[in-house]
Amino acid sequence: MIGRLQGRIVERQPPFLVIDVQGVGYEVEAPLSTFFAMDGQSDSVNLHIHMVVREDAMLLYGFATLAEKKLFRELLKVSRFGPKMALTILSGCSVSEFASTVAAGDAARLSGLPGIGKKTAERLIVEMRDRLGKQPAEFSGLAGPDAASAPTNDALGEAHNALTALGYKPAEADRLLKGLETDLPSKELIRQALRKAVR
Repeated sequence: MIGRLQGRIVERQPPFLVIDVQGVGYEVEAPLSTFFAMDGQSDSVNLHIHMVVREDAMLLYGFATLAEKKLFRELLKVSRFGPKMALTILSGCSVSEFASTVAAGDAARLSGLPGIGKKTAERLIVEMRDRLGKQPAEFSGLAGPDAASAPTNDALGEAHNALTALGYKPAEADRLLKGLETDLPSKELIRQALRKAVR
C-alpha cells in the first residue's frame, strides 16, 4: 500500500493533482485545503496518501498533513459517508474547526457545506462526537503541530492535558484555553479555563 508520496507536481486540476515520482505520474484526489497548502510549490512536495484498491481501479487520496489523513479515515467509518463527502468536509473546514464544530454540536455549520444536508450533519456530529470521546489520545493530536489551536509551550500543553483528563474533549479544551496569556504557569491557565467554562 502507498502511504506517502514525495515528488513534483506536474498537473493541478482540482480535485486532482498529478505527482511525478521518479518519472511515474500518480493521480491523486485531494481536498481544497491541500491545494491551498501546496500553492506555489511544485519542485518537491510531500503528500500523505490513503489508498483504495478496487477491482477496476486503484484510487489515491492525498493530504498535506497527517491530521487531515486521519480525519479522512475516521469520516469514512461514518455510515453512508464516502470519500466524496469526506473531501467536502476537509475542503470546507480545517481539522481543528471540524473538531470544534462537532464538540459544539453545530449542525448548521456543517449543513452549510455542499452536499451535506441537516440530517446528514446531525448524524455526522453524533457519530464523530462518540469517536472523539472514545479515542481521546488519537484525536487530541489530530490538529497537528501547525494548527492554530495546538499548545505553544509546555505550560499550555500541561493545561490542555489536564482539561482533557477532567473530561473535556480536546476541542473544548482548545476553546477554553484560546485567548489566555501563554506565559502563565499551567495551574493559572487551568484555573482561568475552568472559570471560562462556568460562565
